[in-house]
Amino acid sequence: MKLISWNVNGLRACESKGFSETFARLDADFFCLQETKMQAGQLDLEFDGYRSYWNYAEKKGYSGTAIFTRHEPLAVTYGIGIDEHDREGRVITLEMAGFYLVTVYTPNAQDGLRRLDYRMQWENAFRAYLIGLDAHKPVIVCGDLNVAHEEIDLKNPKANRRNAGFSDEERSKFTELLGCGFTDTFRWKHPDEVTYSWWSYRFRAREKNAGWRIDYFITSDRLRDNIAEARIHTDIMGSDHCPVELELTF
Repeated sequence: MKLISWNVNGLRACESKGFSETFARLDADFFCLQETKMQAGQLDLEFDGYRSYWNYAEKKGYSGTAIFTRHEPLAVTYGIGIDEHDREGRVITLEMAGFYLVTVYTPNAQDGLRRLDYRMQWENAFRAYLIGLDAHKPVIVCGDLNVAHEEIDLKNPKANRRNAGFSDEERSKFTELLGCGFTDTFRWKHPDEVTYSWWSYRFRAREKNAGWRIDYFITSDRLRDNIAEARIHTDIMGSDHCPVELELTF
């Protein structure tokens, strides 16, 4: 089973840069998107053999998530059931027979960490949500988690120590999540590999490969034996992020 996750940073813009061709080439069972930045009816995007589910932010042109799937879910949930966290279209959960699939676009702490307090509230609520799901069946979480966990996960760790995405607070929340029975699949398969999934549009960062790994597939620990491979498609353009992939065997 093949799963793809991609922060497209505006699906309409990404579609003009070859999204549909990339979608077909990657040929996934589940294709999860973050930061779609659109509302219902703004883009007619359908693929043969797939059904799709969308969570739009109340604010136009902001945030938003989607999942395309070849497999009909038992149930679909939008958000995490807390109103203050569910206005920005950040979470979709598909309940499948053997697992839950959750796609998430984690809030950015923003310049000067001005949204860090909210981010900490979000982290606690989202972790509790995942633990609740995990009590019933294994969980697969994917998306832009807006944090580089360790120094290996970004090009310039010392210079970014107190910047959004690499603050001690955000990194510790990621560690806390993993400590609750979850696995960072790419790091599990590639413990020493330096590969990034996001590059700033400034300073020719992608050309210089001055990037961050902030896009993840996280699974319940008990799925570790099912992880065949985890990949980061650094060659795929169309966004300031690239797609990440998880291959599972069942």
